[in-house]
Amino acid sequence: MNETRNILITGGAGYIGSHTVVELIRCGYNPIIVDDFRNSNSKVLKGIEAIVGFSPVTYELDVTNKDELSAVFEAHDFEGVIHFAAYKAVGESVDQPLMYYRNNIDGLLNCLELSELHEVKNFVFSSSCTVYGQPKDSYVVTEHTPMQEANSPYGATKQMCERIISDVHKSG
Repeated sequence: MNETRNILITGGAGYIGSHTVVELIRCGYNPIIVDDFRNSNSKVLKGIEAIVGFSPVTYELDVTNKDELSAVFEAHDFEGVIHFAAYKAVGESVDQPLMYYRNNIDGLLNCLELSELHEVKNFVFSSSCTVYGQPKDSYVVTEHTPMQEANSPYGATKQMCERIISDVHKSG
C-alpha cells in the first residue's frame, strides 16, 4: 500500500521552509505548503519544482486567519505540522512589537488548535537562539543553557511560543 504522508509546512516558501520541503519529498513525504509570501517569494516554488520535478500543493494564506487555515486541515489528513511561519527580524520587532506578538503567537495558536482538533500528533516548531536572551556565563549557547529574559519582542514571542507548546504537550 502506498500511503500518502502529508506534512503541513507553514512558511514553506521561506529559506528554511523551502529546503525542508525538498528534503521531505526526498524522504517520501507529501509536503503541503502554506505561505502568504510576506517574508518569502513565490518564485521559490519554481525552484522547488526544478529540484523535485513537480510543484507541491500550495495555499497562499496567512496562518493567523484561522478560517482559511482550517480549510487546509479539512482538505488534507496530516501526519505532522512543521511551523516556520513567523516574523523574524529583531530590529523590526522592537519598532513594531504588537505586530510581532499578534502574528507569531496567533499563528502558533491556530496551528496548535487545528492540530489538536484534527488529531495531528507530530508538531515541529521553528524557534530561535534568541529564547536564551544574553547568557550570563558564556557566549556558547546549547539547549542546556538557562533561558534569560529575551532582549527583543521577537525573542519574547519565541519564548512564549515554546511555553505554549510545552503546556499543550503536558495537557496530553
